[in-house]
Amino acid sequence: MAHELPLTTAHQPPSASRRRQRGITLFAVPALVWYLFFLAGPLIAMFVISGMSWPGMLAPRSWAGWGNFDTVLHDELFWHAVRNSVIQLAIVLPIMILCAFMTGYYLTLRPRGHRLLRIVLFTPALISASAKAMLGYGVFAPNGLLNGLLGNLGLDSLARPWLADQGTALACVMGIDLWSGIGFTAVLFAARLGSVPQEIYEAAELDGCGHWRRMWRIAFPVVKDYVGVTTMLQFLWILFASAQNVLLLTQGGPGDATTNLSFLVYNKAFVQSDLGYSQAAGVLLFLVGLLGMLGIRRALRQSY
Repeated sequence: MAHELPLTTAHQPPSASRRRQRGITLFAVPALVWYLFFLAGPLIAMFVISGMSWPGMLAPRSWAGWGNFDTVLHDELFWHAVRNSVIQLAIVLPIMILCAFMTGYYLTLRPRGHRLLRIVLFTPALISASAKAMLGYGVFAPNGLLNGLLGNLGLDSLARPWLADQGTALACVMGIDLWSGIGFTAVLFAARLGSVPQEIYEAAELDGCGHWRRMWRIAFPVVKDYVGVTTMLQFLWILFASAQNVLLLTQGGPGDATTNLSFLVYNKAFVQSDLGYSQAAGVLLFLVGLLGMLGIRRALRQSY
């Protein structure tokens, strides 16, 4: 007589851990829906629109295929924008990360007034883009702070319309990027370095280590993993969001001296109403950002 087979585990009630996993998944559903609707949706739309001939929101559209990409890649303005973006990244990013780390280390030493200094450094992150642009204009205008200072020092020959000069306009935009980014990133580094006990610094000082060696031999290894995070964040900000300073201060000029990739995408879409070109350039900008993130991750040997 055949024996009855025991019930398989498939018919057993789910374990407590499995029920807990299902509960966590249910809590994540709203975030996933939000991501798909507001992030993945526009990203897919960008790729679709990049293949269309669409001269304005209310204008009729037709399929252009690879025509927009061919137009973008043969446009001299696009390559000027690429050059300006590369200059921005090559100059602003390393200076910002290096100065932010050194400033963050200084804050961990708790100098006199360090609490007030943290607030001052973090202030640019709290004010709007238009307020930053107004401050920048107050410094770089023909009758602004910088030219006034040069005049008081007897260096009137160096005064110029900084934002209207093709040789200095991009440098002014980069200066504002550095001012608004160094302080914010320094506070982040200081928060990370706050986990290092002061006794370690004191022991190193007793061993004859100066601030320079303590900063690079003790503090830097602690935040080495965090350097990758902040570098990626600032890389994305410079590449994708720096258009706001260009828009408010120079409108991409004089000529195309300050036109970068993110401003080119905005200008083609909302000023010239060339949505197909804009989104084709946006796809290329997206690929540049993706490759840049992978390059930073590999260069800094990040595990995430």
